Amino acid sequence: MTDYSLHEPEFSGTTDGGWDEPQLEDFDTDDLSAVDDHFLLSADGFPPENFTDLKLPVVDPDGNLNRHALQTAKSGGHGVGAIDDVDDDTKEDVKELIDRLANEHFEDAEFGD
Repeated sequence: MTDYSLHEPEFSGTTDGGWDEPQLEDFDTDDLSAVDDHFLLSADGFPPENFTDLKLPVVDPDGNLNRHALQTAKSGGHGVGAIDDVDDDTKEDVKELIDRLANEHFEDAEFGD
């Protein structure tokens, strides 16, 4: 099992806009220590060694926490439950962080499990 690191993302605003998982080329930088602020998990710590080590993006390349990304990260087909090698404690920690971010930054945010 991979020992994923969880951290709170950094963002400058919020959005309810559409969501597509970002790729490295979507960012204005290839500095992974800046890009990792958009993600919740890393397979090898923060900053990661490779972009592919980053999992569960929730902040768009413009720096906005995305409501739809939070929902996807919690319970979508590309969410924490779809990552096979995440231990149960980390999955729960991720879900708690997502719930807190959603409740603090979006009115009436209720995401299922």
